[in-house]
Amino acid sequence: MANPEHLAYLKRGVIAWSQWRKQNPDILFNLYQANLSYAQLSGINLSYANLTEANLTEANLSNANLNRTSLRRAILRGVNFDGANLEAANLEEVNLSGLNLSGINFNMAYLERVNLEGANLGNANLSNANLKGANLKGANLKGATLWGATLCDVNLEGVNLDGINLEEANLSRANLSRANLSGVNLEFAYLGEVNLSYANLSRANLEDANLEGANLEGVLFSHTNLNGANWNGVTLEGFFDRSPIE
Repeated sequence: MANPEHLAYLKRGVIAWSQWRKQNPDILFNLYQANLSYAQLSGINLSYANLTEANLTEANLSNANLNRTSLRRAILRGVNFDGANLEAANLEEVNLSGLNLSGINFNMAYLERVNLEGANLGNANLSNANLKGANLKGANLKGATLWGATLCDVNLEGVNLDGINLEEANLSRANLSRANLSGVNLEFAYLGEVNLSYANLSRANLEDANLEGANLEGVLFSHTNLNGANWNGVTLEGFFDRSPIE
């Protein structure tokens, strides 16, 4: 359970919390399972705090500092994260489906098995984030940065990734069936056993990418850079009749 003293200061408001935090810089803030539904926490500093399994339904966390905060299995239904910093935060197994997460900094965040179905991640920074097993079906990733991200076993079926930077990303066993990867940078990316069936890879950069065991059935390749790519064990059914490599 949450530490009663910590919770009491937080419920006094952002100013009281900030003053108390400055006076106690070495405290590990324990807000485990705290009920903070509808709380007005705009601009608050909750970095390094333990909010595991906390209830933050409809809470206002706009411009909040959540750097390295644990939000594991927290209830985040309807939360306002506008302008929040979630760098290196732990959001394992949370439900972020349908939320507006545009422009948020998720650099190095832990998002394993997160439900992001239909979420707006436009221009979000997801570089080096761990999204293993996450559901991104129907998510908006326009302008997002996914450089070096871990996307193993992720569901990206039909997602529009047009022009996204996925350099050095790990997409092993990910489902990219019918996804739009036009102009995507996949240089040095790992795509082992990935499902790319009927995806659009026109103008994509796959230089030195590892496609070992990938399913490329019906993939659209047009003006795609495939220099140095590893093709060992790929499934090429329907590959040449749909669009030859140019």
